[in-house]
Amino acid sequence: MSSKEAPPSAAAKLRQMLKKKDMIVAPGVYDGFSARIALEVGFDCLYMTGAGTVASKLGQPDLGLATLNDMREHAEMLANLDPSVPLIADADTGYGGPNMVARTVAQYHRSGVAALHIEDQIQTKRCGHLGGKAVVDVDTFAQRIGAAYQTRRRLGSDIVIIARTDALQTHGFDEAMRRLQAAVQAGADVAFLEGVTTADEAREACRLLAPVPVLLNMVEHGATPSWTPAEAKALGFKMIIFPFASIGPAYKAIKDGFVKLKEEGRTGVGGDFTPKKLFTVVGLEQAIKVDAEAGGSLYDKV
Repeated sequence: MSSKEAPPSAAAKLRQMLKKKDMIVAPGVYDGFSARIALEVGFDCLYMTGAGTVASKLGQPDLGLATLNDMREHAEMLANLDPSVPLIADADTGYGGPNMVARTVAQYHRSGVAALHIEDQIQTKRCGHLGGKAVVDVDTFAQRIGAAYQTRRRLGSDIVIIARTDALQTHGFDEAMRRLQAAVQAGADVAFLEGVTTADEAREACRLLAPVPVLLNMVEHGATPSWTPAEAKALGFKMIIFPFASIGPAYKAIKDGFVKLKEEGRTGVGGDFTPKKLFTVVGLEQAIKVDAEAGGSLYDKV
């Protein structure tokens, strides 16, 4: 009896991408529909935005209101829409001390998440592009990353550990670098300097952290200048995430449609967006195939 070799995990695939690709581009997705659209367009990596998750799942601002259960549940759904496409997911502060960080990493691993980032903000965190942030001391941050690393090893997992510091705004560049270097020593695979403000700052951070890959958080109209993936690569970055790539355009389109409905009594939805089009985007053809392979004919006339 022959047996097929199991495909590599999404985490293992992301590790290979880090070695082979010049730049990994991950659009931010905030729900299943936006993730399906990103997959339809053909992105080979996705990013679960924390701000988008809190906004869409809870209808709340990104102020540390989401729990591990909120985030893990959302990440599992997104990661498994197409398990061959790696998902990078926000894991905030790890949701507690070393034991909670360990629990977070284990749950994300079992949910099929390819990478997660853990930051050095206090537990009552906020979006990295809001003012008034506060961070824990460097030893506490290193303990968070160390707990994540030890858990990854204990599980035999390939999940990529991304260490994020928000200390640039609170303590300055040198302290932010000290924290990322301590995180790398504790086992981080990728460094994430939040809120980069200049090209010189970005270039120097990538130089000081080399050969460790550095991730750029490209939040439009936030603290960081608007850079393309090509520009980010030239500065030395290896990964770039666009958290607002779907939720920003969605807000404008949804609001415009609602205003039109309120004022004119019509939504203005294009004639090509039929119910079948919606269902096709979210996996209709796959559902038909599964039913047919099982001997069914339930969807023959869909």
